[in-house]
Amino acid sequence: MAKNNNATKNTGSQRAKVFGKKSRKMKRYGNLYEKIIAIENLQQADINARRGKGGTYGVRRHDRHKEENIERLHEVLAADAFVNSKYDVFTTFEPKERVIHRLPYYPDRIVHHAIMLVLEPIWCSLFIRDTFACIKGRGIHDAMRRIQLALQDVKNTKYVLKIDVRKFYPSIDHDVLKLILRRKIKCERTLRLLSVVIDSSDGVPIGNYLSQYFANIYLAYFDHFVKEQLKVKYYYRYADDMVFFGATKQELHAVLLEVNHYLVSELNLLLKSNYQISRTCDGVDVVGYVFTHTHTKMRKSIKKNFARRLSRINKRQMPEAEYTQRICGWLGWAKHCDSKHFLKQNIKEQHYESILRRTTGSN
Repeated sequence: MAKNNNATKNTGSQRAKVFGKKSRKMKRYGNLYEKIIAIENLQQADINARRGKGGTYGVRRHDRHKEENIERLHEVLAADAFVNSKYDVFTTFEPKERVIHRLPYYPDRIVHHAIMLVLEPIWCSLFIRDTFACIKGRGIHDAMRRIQLALQDVKNTKYVLKIDVRKFYPSIDHDVLKLILRRKIKCERTLRLLSVVIDSSDGVPIGNYLSQYFANIYLAYFDHFVKEQLKVKYYYRYADDMVFFGATKQELHAVLLEVNHYLVSELNLLLKSNYQISRTCDGVDVVGYVFTHTHTKMRKSIKKNFARRLSRINKRQMPEAEYTQRICGWLGWAKHCDSKHFLKQNIKEQHYESILRRTTGSN
């Protein structure tokens, strides 16, 4: 937690910029805690938290005494006595190495969903239109459509700057995050509950349901800085992956300097050294696709994995419905981009015409 302790020295600066006189006055919300801990809200949170996880051990164990558990959780929260459970920490290696923190279904995951049922509309009001990931209706394909729309303005999207933050989730500063949360929330009991979750681990732990929202909120005022002060028209952020389009390299170099200064001085974040300013016509690799002004293709690694999958199942005889079912996830990538030639080369010949109609709308 050394990073968080050091950050307190910058608190005055952070408050001046994030909450300063030049920032827009925004409504702050109080009286939220009773809504969060209401029995009806906890019951709905239980329903939401179990979606897709009905057969897991945590859910089955909770269901043995579900009503009593919800009542007990309400009493603990009403007494401001909620304590974050111990994390189960493990490492995954796909698509890249990540340390995952997993909490028990009861009580923690239910509490996280209860918080989001009340706070999600408040937090989502912070986000600019071109912030994506973990926002309803704003996933990969929404980001893709927005980028494609921007690229129709060829003159002002000739060059692209791509950046991302080094170790973003572990680097999130607790003091700064709490200041940002106070910008919209004035209910002290709610802020105290959020602090219990925030202070349960260094940074923001990957795997927490709330973490994805904390991460988005952490960069929300930065997004407004880019759009409203730097006046970058074509700026897109998916988690900590950021894309800026401009008419010239010089314009984007100036943006990079300002962005880097803001992230370091106000959010205590460091950019990765692999930032790029390049020509858009050479291809912009983001959200799983490679974009140019005229085409959108699948990212090379996704295409290679899809081809390997097809190579394996093409060796077997199976009905078309089963064949399609086995590759439906990959077809979800293919249907949104220029993939007709790739499909023709790799799809089994007897299934090609049917699958092509399904993915590209061809007749």
